[in-house]
Amino acid sequence: MDEIGLDQFFCPNKDCKEYGLRNQDNIAVRATYGKDSRRLLYCKTCKKRFSETKGTAFFGSKYSRKTIQDIIRVVAEGNGVRATARILDLSKDGVNNVILKAGEHCERVLDNLLISLNLTEVQLDELWTFIKNRTRRKWKTLPDMAQAGSGRP
Repeated sequence: MDEIGLDQFFCPNKDCKEYGLRNQDNIAVRATYGKDSRRLLYCKTCKKRFSETKGTAFFGSKYSRKTIQDIIRVVAEGNGVRATARILDLSKDGVNNVILKAGEHCERVLDNLLISLNLTEVQLDELWTFIKNRTRRKWKTLPDMAQAGSGRP
């Protein structure tokens, strides 16, 4: 497992004075656990312990980080749950659980990102119009290019 530097973590305890602050030199490793040696971290300020995977799609899974990444990669290539399970030699239910958990995590992240953008309805509508027109323009040019290359009028 690729280890993430301790400076990238922050205290998850909302009552801690260093809650949400990264790179404060207040996070340390308490122990490791599990088959893939996940780190149990703690905050030196409030002494709260937490897993390095807390708040991620990896938290509480029986699969290793690499297996979860492989599942998401194979599904992103367009494979279904059953095909992914066959390709990676995993159970269909296990693959489905990882996909659902990753989707829920993405939804939470995107909800927070969209809230922090502080966009008005007009700005969102402009953004959607830009994306929709860009997609439409892309597809309109494909037949035109095909006709030009075929020698047809």
